[in-house]
Amino acid sequence: MIFRWDTVARSGAVKQLPEALALFSPGLPLAVGLSGGADSTALLLACAEKWPGQVRAIHIHHGLQPAAEDFVRHCTELCRRYDVPLAIHKVDARHAPGESPEDAARKARYSALAAAACHTWAPLALNNIAIAQHADDQVETMLLALSRGAGLPGMSAMPACWHRDGITYHRPLLGVPGAQLRRWLVERGVAWVEDPTNADEQFTRNRIRARLLPPLEAAFPQFRETFARSARHAAQGQALLVELASLDMNAVGNPPDIKALQQLSSLRQANLLRHWLFQAHRATPSAAQLEQLLAQVAACATRGHQLHLKIANGHVKRAGNVLGYTPVALSGK
Repeated sequence: MIFRWDTVARSGAVKQLPEALALFSPGLPLAVGLSGGADSTALLLACAEKWPGQVRAIHIHHGLQPAAEDFVRHCTELCRRYDVPLAIHKVDARHAPGESPEDAARKARYSALAAAACHTWAPLALNNIAIAQHADDQVETMLLALSRGAGLPGMSAMPACWHRDGITYHRPLLGVPGAQLRRWLVERGVAWVEDPTNADEQFTRNRIRARLLPPLEAAFPQFRETFARSARHAAQGQALLVELASLDMNAVGNPPDIKALQQLSSLRQANLLRHWLFQAHRATPSAAQLEQLLAQVAACATRGHQLHLKIANGHVKRAGNVLGYTPVALSGK
């Protein structure tokens, strides 16, 4: 359904969005992921004002709910009104057995964004995409990470900029609260789409948004800033761990030599193994799996000692003097 701007109370001037856009300097032309919701609508219009004629919009049609066609109609009218070229990309976002619906939708969304950016306006070189996640989304990500017992990568939350498949993605609104974006639209009389699933508390993020953020704000009004600072500290710590793992990898080898690996402290072994598994094989071990792997590495005292452990979607095995990793699909198991 369409959420009318005049149903929101007008309160206070919004300063955070202009400040965020003043600091945002992507490569041009720029594509903006447009769902039709308040956050992406505000980002699109702010970018189109700053870079007239240099901004495109991409709407991903997931087809997962009856309101999807309403989203398409709204985005089409919005882009027509503000003279922004729009690409609509349909995806199959159904999740595989054992995969969460959110993860499936996210993977489909990013694949579709890259495809739309690279092909819709060819031969125009469009390799910068802006996503409208904001400060509240960042807090929700950190709380989710805490609830899952995540380490520094999870506590680092969402990066403001990252690269994938030749595309540079940007999140310029991570310092802007969601309420500020809505007030910015209210002041301009701009309508947006309200996704009905945002109120469904079967999704963990929605429960966090509805039940945790209001009392957090009441008790700690600056929690968005302090959470963001903690995320930056975690990201810096993780960067140091990656740097150390790279140094250790140079000494231990890739794939890791077992005897050389055993010369490191258990903490550095864990850090290196985590780094090797992810960088070389996109495998992320659970805490229990990593602990078992460390124990098996320590037990490799003789050439004949075997090592075989399930990690993520594959197996770590001993291959002579080194460790090897075989994905389940390739091992036939």
